[in-house]
Amino acid sequence: MTPPNHDELVLHEIGSLAKPEWSVKPKRDDPLTEEDIQHAKTWSQRLGIEHEAKPLLSLLNTKRDGFTAQEIDQLTSYASLFAIRLQEHAGLDWVYDGEQHRSEMYRYPVTHSEGFQFRGYCRSFDNKYWNKAAVTNEPSLTQPYHTQEQDTIQTHANKPIKTPITGAYTIVDWSFDEHYLRKHLHEADIHPGTPQAKQAQANARHEFTIDVARNLIRPNIQALIDNGATWIQIDEPAVTTHPDEVPLFVEAFNESIQGLTHQCRFSTHICFSDYNNLFPHILELDGCSEFALELANRDSWKQGTDRDTRNGYHMLDAFKEHDTNAAIGLGVVDIHTNDIEPPNLVADRIRYALNLFDDDPTKIWPCTDCGLRTRTWDISHKKMQSLVQGANQVKQDLGL
Repeated sequence: MTPPNHDELVLHEIGSLAKPEWSVKPKRDDPLTEEDIQHAKTWSQRLGIEHEAKPLLSLLNTKRDGFTAQEIDQLTSYASLFAIRLQEHAGLDWVYDGEQHRSEMYRYPVTHSEGFQFRGYCRSFDNKYWNKAAVTNEPSLTQPYHTQEQDTIQTHANKPIKTPITGAYTIVDWSFDEHYLRKHLHEADIHPGTPQAKQAQANARHEFTIDVARNLIRPNIQALIDNGATWIQIDEPAVTTHPDEVPLFVEAFNESIQGLTHQCRFSTHICFSDYNNLFPHILELDGCSEFALELANRDSWKQGTDRDTRNGYHMLDAFKEHDTNAAIGLGVVDIHTNDIEPPNLVADRIRYALNLFDDDPTKIWPCTDCGLRTRTWDISHKKMQSLVQGANQVKQDLGL
């Protein structure tokens, strides 16, 4: 797929979308309901893909449970098709399939790697839990874990593809360390609780992170590029939870894409953070073309382009002050509410950011705050449509 030949107000969704029940339930051996089948039928009509979806609907109408492994793979492929068409229909410039092939952004890469063992579930927030692993040996890549899904996405997509992957720092931060810390404490005969233990812990953390970047992330990225990837987004939600480790994130990012920056566009998504903690360290990032930022979540819903009204976008000041030479992935729709942002509000948010960056449309790439996986397809579709309609108002103002 040939990417657009310009980078003005590039429109994209961050990465995740909800998975349809007709794709998820068969993997759990749960029977499908009539409502599940109607969902597939309705969305095939709404997206204008009735002909492409005929085999899917035939399969769903024939069976309610007892799907074979091959049939489950087919359902995943169709979920990928629907998610891609959802974004294309909304009018985004770059698309992805909403992680239809992936179980979860942490578990999926760890499951496909050596050197980890799952230790049980941890509570993240509310009633959400995730299966946390411990590193028990130096991590290594079992096999590239995104190329198969990329083959499917490339088959379905009519627009260029942006591939999100979980970054090294987040994998490390969300894992227990049962290998590196023990190694560093034992090598220097350091006892926990002593002043020397703090430095040993930092050394262990550094070695663990760089090993993940070098042994897991970089070869997986290389495989994606060899398979045709042209834009890879490295997701790092854990970065600013430990402000003192932002330099470690920078080093891991650079290690992950070392020698690959001439082959592919790279960006990073850092969500729900105090972005001031990133500076000045992120000025040392190599080859990062965009910082995708959550901003709409903190903004007012009043229209206007003055500073008081656009109070959620003051974090952009640091990016203006420190010229990062990268575009801003401008979060203009909130993924934590079902309320749909009016296109005029989206347009004003974009206009405010453009005004801050000297009306340079190559510096502002409107997007969702984060992935839309917590919203229904109906809400997600409407939010993406509003994003596109608001951006089009601005493009018309600029004569783009």
